[in-house]
Amino acid sequence: MDPTLIFAGFAVGGVIGLCGVGGGALMTPFLIHYGINPAIAIGTDLVYALFSKSIGAWLHHIKGTVNWGIVGRLALGSIPASLACVAMLGALNEHDIDYQWLIRDIVGITLVITAAAMLLPLRKGRKKKPPATEPGHTGYLTVLMGAVLGFLVTLSSIGSGAIGAAVLIVLYPFLPAISVVGTDLMHAVPLVGVAALGHWQLGNVDFPLLGSLVLGAAPGVWLGAKLGTRLPERYVRRILATALLLIGVQMVIA
Repeated sequence: MDPTLIFAGFAVGGVIGLCGVGGGALMTPFLIHYGINPAIAIGTDLVYALFSKSIGAWLHHIKGTVNWGIVGRLALGSIPASLACVAMLGALNEHDIDYQWLIRDIVGITLVITAAAMLLPLRKGRKKKPPATEPGHTGYLTVLMGAVLGFLVTLSSIGSGAIGAAVLIVLYPFLPAISVVGTDLMHAVPLVGVAALGHWQLGNVDFPLLGSLVLGAAPGVWLGAKLGTRLPERYVRRILATALLLIGVQMVIA
């Protein structure tokens, strides 16, 4: 067990508990800068995210803050896209094509997008309840954005939280902030699960590394959740978004 990695798991878990997003956006670039192979960093982070997000999703399910219809539409696009991305990575491996530089750039660009998404506030819905029938184009757009999210998360391990929440805010303005978080977390579980399984089959999961991260995650999430009740969320999100923006730009131009 590496104390540095345990602390990283604790710190990122704290961020997840504090503001609900930013886990992958912090963990993956940290692991890459720590010297971990980018593909291994992404695969291991996906399994770490599955562990941490499952806890939050279950709590939201108990509270009844998950919109299962929206979860289903997102998954309809994200799961096939995730499988397609895994197949693409497998084909690149079979042909010995070096795509690590591409992953590094994708991670950097996704960090910038994630930072922008985190600055989008979780506003209260303009309506107290969703309309009886939703416009057809909203459903199609949800599936389409789910596909984009599925491919992006599988390729970089980043975006299932912040970008997913931004999609929900834009497409479903009637959703209360708490339902945005709960629905986003619940959709992230099957998406991250499929992506993590695919990377495991590709040999991209380092279980000793994962053990160190998970060991620090549990107390980190607990402490972050406690602090989250005392600190203004908007300040935390802005500080984190600024940090992610700087890291993303640095990775793209490096």
